[in-house]
Amino acid sequence: MEFSHKSVLLDETIAGLNIKEDGTYVDGTLGGGGHAYHVCSHLSGKGRFIGIDQDAAAIEAAGIRLLPYQDKVKIDIVRSNYQKTPQVLQDLGVGGVDGIVLDLGVSSYQLDTPERGFTYREDAPLDMRMDQRQEMTAKDIINEYPEMELYRVIRDYGEEKFAKNIAKHICLARQEKVIETTFELNDIIKAAIPIRARSAGGHPSKRTYQAIRIELNQELTILEQSIDQMIDLLNPGGRICIITFHSLEDRIVKRIFRRNENPCTCPPDFPKCVCGKVSKGTVITRKPILPSNEELEENRRSKSAKLRIFERAQ
Repeated sequence: MEFSHKSVLLDETIAGLNIKEDGTYVDGTLGGGGHAYHVCSHLSGKGRFIGIDQDAAAIEAAGIRLLPYQDKVKIDIVRSNYQKTPQVLQDLGVGGVDGIVLDLGVSSYQLDTPERGFTYREDAPLDMRMDQRQEMTAKDIINEYPEMELYRVIRDYGEEKFAKNIAKHICLARQEKVIETTFELNDIIKAAIPIRARSAGGHPSKRTYQAIRIELNQELTILEQSIDQMIDLLNPGGRICIITFHSLEDRIVKRIFRRNENPCTCPPDFPKCVCGKVSKGTVITRKPILPSNEELEENRRSKSAKLRIFERAQ
């Protein structure tokens, strides 16, 4: 299947990067190369682009997508997790960069490839690995996590109010047989949610699948651990643009951006700062940038997207 992914908030992200034609730019979630293609289109022969993704299909697709710029811009594509960006840059002999893009969440390709097990709309093995070199799958979480741990994951990462009952039903079902497919899991989740609640708020499995995927791929932990070090990689005036797709991600980005803008830990009643912590830059987006009405009409998956931008101090 072709790796197709409609880049969300594309124009807003490219504008937000404030691209310098001789600059160095990183896309830590390369995907099909949608944002990357447009970043490269703004670069001169002295510019450099580094794309990072942990999905082999994305790496292959982005390489093809960026072929028109291979002879015009210095391009490196690396299979890794964006958490390892400092090491990737060190290996490539790159110091600071002028911009970083993170487009979080699942790609359209991953959702539309049933055998990857990300979607509840097709019957497939419970997989959900963003990096298929990883051994653990969603099947392992569903069948091996203790009930209280399943409850925690579904409650915290899915913000699912029926998390306790869903975890209980999963544990009862797996005593009968191993839960192996998405449709088996769908039936269990459906039975755990009251009929009245199932009729509102979209597919009953949506929140649980989100939770299992986040847990399996450690998405929030990696995001939490990566933003500070990415800001440190920015050259003066460099920008980082992060697109999130649910409130858990957005809260992390908002909080860490604000802390980098105002790191002071002095009590509010102190007349002046004595902690010595210095601002690393400015939050460009006081409120997140949301998709336009036109984009929402064209791409339903952009519905929950939010873009936040931070600029490193000059």
